[in-house]
Amino acid sequence: MPPSNVQYHVEPTPAVSSTNVFRDELFVGKVVFCTGGSSGICKAIVAALMRHGASAFIVGRNADKARIAASELTCNSGRTCGYHPADVRTPDNIKEAVRRCIGMFGKIDFVVCGAAGNFLSTIDNLSENGFKTVIEIDTLGTFNTVKATLPYVRESRGAYLHISATLHYRGTPYQAHVSAAKAGVDALSAVLAVEEGPRGVRSNVIAPGPIAETEGYSRLSTGSEETIRASQSRYPLGRAGDLRDVSNAAIWLFSPAANWITGQVLAVDGGEYHVTSGMVPDYPQNVLDPDSMKGLIKNTKGVRSTLVPQGSKL
Repeated sequence: MPPSNVQYHVEPTPAVSSTNVFRDELFVGKVVFCTGGSSGICKAIVAALMRHGASAFIVGRNADKARIAASELTCNSGRTCGYHPADVRTPDNIKEAVRRCIGMFGKIDFVVCGAAGNFLSTIDNLSENGFKTVIEIDTLGTFNTVKATLPYVRESRGAYLHISATLHYRGTPYQAHVSAAKAGVDALSAVLAVEEGPRGVRSNVIAPGPIAETEGYSRLSTGSEETIRASQSRYPLGRAGDLRDVSNAAIWLFSPAANWITGQVLAVDGGEYHVTSGMVPDYPQNVLDPDSMKGLIKNTKGVRSTLVPQGSKL
């Protein structure tokens, strides 16, 4: 038997900067094309790749946000980041963005499919249009991006990275639409890996858990220090995710070290999905009485959050 005074809970290991692990010039000469690259996880991934030498081209629905993000990414890295406003649901929009990327850089080595939409709703309150909107952004948007970029990724024997989630690994209340959409993304990546592997193209998925710096995480947090401290116990590794955790995983998957890795889904969640029932608290009260959720969502008028693309009618 171990001594009774052994301390098993230790301080969690903090996220580290990619420059502490990977060579600065790792991606010199590479070009990454990224949907959803104006903010959040995808912007962090692009920033990390550029920090290690890549050039980038980002796509976002909001032209001003995409322009500002591209300028920030360029200034912070000393590399070039282009942009084009586009809706991934519209094939011609994505084709034009790809055309502009090729015109600027002449090639595409890496593609990050990260455009996404989300809001909270039980199935019985979820409209057909709301369900369809998320499927179109996440799943159809991924398909459209793959179709538009594939000829160039074949030429470079490059790689795809799709940003998914762990929600569909279990039944997550209020997230039927996202769970269905992300399951579709995972399936598309697996088929792409099998069909394009003989041409030297790889395809993998990152499934982030709760990432502290993202809008979705902040909306589902009451924000009190006590609540934040208590929530750490849900993660086997003792803390919520950091944008650097996801971007470091992306660097590895795009690097030569992962040249024999394809068709995989990498959960970057500190082990969270193995031990919890999802991000939405107080089950089953939260589904029996949806109004009980309102106080847990910041900056919204009700249970249905405004994480859907601006202008979408749900």
